[in-house]
Amino acid sequence: TSGAMVVARSQKAFLNLKEQFQNREVRKLYHTFIWGELKKDEGKIDRPIARNAKDARLWSAQRGSKGTLRDALTMYRVLWKGQGVSFVETEPKTGRTHQIRVHFKALNYPVICDKLYSPNRGCILGFNRTALHSRMITVKNTKNKLVSVVAPYPNDFKKAFKELKIKLT
Repeated sequence: TSGAMVVARSQKAFLNLKEQFQNREVRKLYHTFIWGELKKDEGKIDRPIARNAKDARLWSAQRGSKGTLRDALTMYRVLWKGQGVSFVETEPKTGRTHQIRVHFKALNYPVICDKLYSPNRGCILGFNRTALHSRMITVKNTKNKLVSVVAPYPNDFKKAFKELKIKLT
């Protein structure tokens, strides 16, 4: 995954960030290309996540997972769709491992070029990595002021926009 991230530069900042993540106060927006054209232009994916029963490297939001089910909620909004793909903004409300990838796979709209969760789908649009980008993250600094970090799109995303003729405002 490319994009925005936060790094604590002191113990005080680390503890501040840790508390915000634990309390689910951090706002995270991801942009992704997925296989298929979503029927609903916005919605929520509210499916618990657990380990995949067949492969311990994987997580699952489908029947047949093993271990403890953990709540997982992802909000999404379609930014563009056509030609068999959708460009989607997602906001995970929980912070489960591989949450966005697992949730969209569970809906049968896997992330493009996700070699772990949809290895048979291949890569298109110039991607040779999972087509997932951390677009923005918002946290409170140690002075309780909201700080947002927005990451520019990497070259593979720009290439996909050009190929699909997506004009973002």
